[in-house]
Amino acid sequence: MRLFGGPALRAALAVALLGLPLVVAPSWLFTLGICFANSLGVLSVSMLVRYGGEVSIGHSVFAAAGAYTVAILEVRFGVPLWISLPLAVAVGALLGMAFAWPSRRLSGIYLAVTTMALALALPEIINAADAWTGGYEGLYVAQALLPAAPMGLQRYYVALLLLFAGVYALARLRESRQGMALLLARSHPAAADAFGTRRTWARLSAMAISAGIAGAAGASMAYASATVSPSGFTLWTAIFLLVGSVVSVYGLTLGRALLGGAFLTLVPQMLASSGAWIPIFYGCALLAVILVGHYAPKLRSLVERRGRGRSAP
Repeated sequence: MRLFGGPALRAALAVALLGLPLVVAPSWLFTLGICFANSLGVLSVSMLVRYGGEVSIGHSVFAAAGAYTVAILEVRFGVPLWISLPLAVAVGALLGMAFAWPSRRLSGIYLAVTTMALALALPEIINAADAWTGGYEGLYVAQALLPAAPMGLQRYYVALLLLFAGVYALARLRESRQGMALLLARSHPAAADAFGTRRTWARLSAMAISAGIAGAAGASMAYASATVSPSGFTLWTAIFLLVGSVVSVYGLTLGRALLGGAFLTLVPQMLASSGAWIPIFYGCALLAVILVGHYAPKLRSLVERRGRGRSAP
């Protein structure tokens, strides 16, 4: 299924997002910035599924690494975002490799449970390092990139441009020899070994790239939301990122990433007045999206076959 399929439609979507602040209320800029940051986080999980063939329930750890890198460098040392952002990506990637190496022989449910253990321990680790992280209170990210521009617009466009950059980077990876090698190692390990691509290298590379994107997502979330605290990087955060990846059908395009990010950001807001019914409605919405994603290609092919049958003489 190709969501927001061709290049022309994707370009139109990008232009529409760039011009959206001209037509929406300023109060929506904050929500949309969070949505873009979540979309980038969803993209990082989808990348690991597509290229590594693995499921992570601990990507909140890598996102937190990126967020706290940006926040600590700004609050403690006055480093602006344009310098701390590459460092956040690097920290996320290095942390992903540090985790992937000892767990390189784990897969499936075993790897998922291992990453879940990281996510469970993360808030306590952050609170234990309160001299740097601010503990329960967290840190406030307030430094502007452009002194003359409104902060609301800056937070919106930074999150959006980071999402664009993530989508573009994965598109280039998909067309590269390295990307093809990763896909070959995932689908046909024996054939990949024959061509000199080791499975261990492929797993380390996929995790490093995925964790680096998650670090960028954390940095984007820190800047878009203006705050970083342990409550934003719990086990539920990791689970919701995985849910968003499922909703996006593990897609790596802009439209798919936005679908997953919007599900994580906008659906809870729409259900906020439902009280105790929120989990039920949220679960039904998730089930509906998954069923649509699963059956839409079959329904489309069925309609196309019937259309060809009617047009045949």
